[in-house]
Order: sequence, then structure tokens, then C-alpha cells
Amino acid sequence: MAKILSQDEIDALLTTVGSAETTPEENSFDDDKLKSVIAYDFKHPNRVSKDQIRTLENMHDNFAGHYGSTLSAIMRTIVDVDLVSVDQITYSEFIMSLVTPSCTYTFSAEPLEAVCLVDFNPTLTFSFIDRMFGGNGKILETERELTGIERSVMTRLANKLYRDLERAWENIVRMQAENKSFETNPQFIQIVPPGETVVVVSFQIKLFQSTGLLTICYPYVSLEPIITKLSAQNWIDATKKKNLDSDRHINLCNVNKVNAELSAHLLRANIKMKDFLELKVGDIIPSDVKISENISVFVNHRKKFIARPGLSGKKRAIQVIEHCEEEKLEVE
Repeated sequence: MAKILSQDEIDALLTTVGSAETTPEENSFDDDKLKSVIAYDFKHPNRVSKDQIRTLENMHDNFAGHYGSTLSAIMRTIVDVDLVSVDQITYSEFIMSLVTPSCTYTFSAEPLEAVCLVDFNPTLTFSFIDRMFGGNGKILETERELTGIERSVMTRLANKLYRDLERAWENIVRMQAENKSFETNPQFIQIVPPGETVVVVSFQIKLFQSTGLLTICYPYVSLEPIITKLSAQNWIDATKKKNLDSDRHINLCNVNKVNAELSAHLLRANIKMKDFLELKVGDIIPSDVKISENISVFVNHRKKFIARPGLSGKKRAIQVIEHCEEEKLEVE
């Protein structure tokens, strides 16, 4: 038969439970531990590692320098191009971040298999157009599509971007970028499914007082064939190899055949200008050099060798007998 507790026993039991001490270490987490916890979204996995992101940052930081120089030459003023970020997001999130109307180009980048995208912010676009047509670079707050002439100007800048992008990628892969299409509404551009992961590289471009964003979008499927090459060690090795190839080319150019003037001076004599003007075939000019003495050989008017004159078959020739110190030819 179950034992029934008395009221005094019930009160004592409740008092014991209420006064029980709990240790903070067991029932609570330290604030520092909570800060170190990062939520992971399994719907949007990070398919590009941090090391590969750093390689892309280094690569596009070089691109920013090249494209800044290109724009400065075209605009005839200083244009600053700075790398802002390299992020991996879904394609739908990237498209939603673009404004309409826009100046957006799609381009192929062999051997990357997918089509990539580059977008010029409207503020940046109209600043470029204003400067190209003689403006002073004032900020233009306007929302309209580009005219045919304005589109031609921006296409020229996009083509320059492709060339500098090829130059930035050459340490990893020899890429050949080619323009595919132009679009003013990003919602109509579907280069990959909306849920596909893309790598978005953002640049901030400053021209006079106006500042705008330039964005390059690489679908992950385009980077997948060469993703293993996007490592810091690969980047360093490729840079070293490029420097070695450049040095080798310079050395080959230095040791190639060069045209040089070679002359052997058989005699030297001083005569009057009157006698020189009256010279004719058969005249004899006396020399203070004996036929048995050595003569000097000059290369590009610098004394290089000592030689002995003679014949080789039926041809007049010289035999080099020693090398001498460099000495400029003295003209009297």
C-alpha cells in the first residue's frame, strides 16, 4: 500500500527544492561562447572556401589597379577603383540588389563554362557619360535607359574591362572574355537558376565628386572547373612562374643576334685637304705602320681586338691574336 506524506513532510520537501543551489556554469553559457557561435544556413552553403575567397580578393585587387589606370587614361582625370568585397550569395539575392534601369552586360569567359555578368551602377554610368561628353563630372540623379550613343560609350568601357580582367586572371587561367548581351532590366537576365550560388565582386569607383558601384558576378558553375586552382599557394607559384618566364624572355632578347659594325684599321695617315681632293686611282698614300705590325679591330667604334692582316684564299682577311681593353675610337 502506497505511503501518504503528511503536510509537514510535503512542506519540508518543497522547501528543499526551492532552496537548492544551481551553479551558473552548468545552466548558463558564457557570453564569449555565445558570440563565437555562427548560424549556418544549409539552404545557402558556402561552396567557395575562405582560402579561395582570399585568392579572388588578391586577383581582383590587381584588376582594380589596372582598370583604374585604364579609366584615368580614358577620362583624362584621376579615377579611383577600390575593391569593396567578395561575397557568395544566391543569384536571386544578387539580382534583387540591382536597380532598374541599369547598365548590365553579360559576357563569356573561356575556359569558364557559364556566362558571367558585370553591372555599372546608374550613378557611375551617367558620371562616365557626362565626363566623356565634356562635362565637369557633376552628380546626375536621373532614372532612364541609355540612348544608342550612350550605350556605345559604355560598351567601349566594358570592353576595356574585359581586357583588364583577362590580365588579372592570367596567373590562374588564360581567360578570353567576349561580350554577349546588354540589358537595362536585370530581372530579364537569367544566366543561372535563382537558387544557384554566385560569387559577387564589388568595386567602388570615384570620379570627381560622384561615387558608384561596379559589380562582377561569377556563377559557381563557371568557377567549378578551376576551383582547385584558386588557392594561395597556386597564386604564389603562378606569380613566380610568370616572373621567371618574363626574365627568360628578356634574357633571350639580350642574347639574340645584333647588328654591329666591325672594322679593321690598316693604316692612319695625315694628308692635306688639297691632296685628298686631288686623289685618283693609282695614287700611293704613305703610312707610318709597317706591314709586319699588328692592327686594331673596332666593334661599333670601340677598340676590341688586336689582329694581323693577311689573306684567306683569295680574300683579304685578319687573324685575331688577342683581346684588348675597351677604348673609344679617336677621330682626328
